[in-house]
Amino acid sequence: MKIGVKLRRRVANTAIYVFLTVLSVAWLLPVAWLIVSSLRLEPGAYTTYVLPKGYTLNNFARLFSETEVFNFPRWYMNTLTVAAASCLITTMLVLMVAYTYSRLRFKSRRGLMNISLVLGMFPGFMSMIAIYHILKAMGFDKSLASLVVVYSGGAALTYYVAKGFFDTIPKSLDEAALIDGATRNLVFWKIILPSSKPIVLYTALTSFIAPWVDFIFASVILKDNYQNYTVAVGLFRMIDRENIYQFYTRFCAAAIIVATPIMLLFIKMQTYYVSGVTGGAVKG
Repeated sequence: MKIGVKLRRRVANTAIYVFLTVLSVAWLLPVAWLIVSSLRLEPGAYTTYVLPKGYTLNNFARLFSETEVFNFPRWYMNTLTVAAASCLITTMLVLMVAYTYSRLRFKSRRGLMNISLVLGMFPGFMSMIAIYHILKAMGFDKSLASLVVVYSGGAALTYYVAKGFFDTIPKSLDEAALIDGATRNLVFWKIILPSSKPIVLYTALTSFIAPWVDFIFASVILKDNYQNYTVAVGLFRMIDRENIYQFYTRFCAAAIIVATPIMLLFIKMQTYYVSGVTGGAVKG
């Protein structure tokens, strides 16, 4: 009887490991293909063979040396600037709104929370045409600043994760500081935020990633302003029908350069990312 149970468990565990292995291979195969293609010596997007006939690092070097047609260094700096500015503004807005909903009690609090939650459920691209025409009417379109405004404008609607985290922090900390004469502003900046490192880093990470990988809003707002392209829009132009044969391997190299910082950042902060989602405030 015990032998039969152990055998069934072993078979089940083996089946699970095999299934996970297949999923891992399926997930890693496109990544491996991207890396191999970025090192391929011969041009073109399609080949009848798997492994390249020659390897080179020149595809990476040419991204930064041949910028007449596709100015990848400028696009990279544009993306970094927009992502950093959006990250800073969004993180502050989300944390302040979340703290307000978590700690303060006022008449319209519940209604505002429900409205924010409902509005946050609608995809942003539903309003992108209206947003573009508003920016155009203000003479604010086709600029990096307009992207920062778009990415951080609705940040407060995503307050619920941070609010859930702040709810786990004992209110006695606030009350003790208020009794000692501290203001709400001082309590937030000097007491709550230092105790909330996981949610701060989680909010900052998600706020940074969104502008870094976005294509839809950037392509609609920037239109034909080549110098203000972000990497997502620029790389898409790199694989147009007339460019794909010549620039495909450089496109793969650029994709690796774009993905690497996000991958390293996520690996470095994954502990805080999980703590921010599940709630990890230190009780006191």
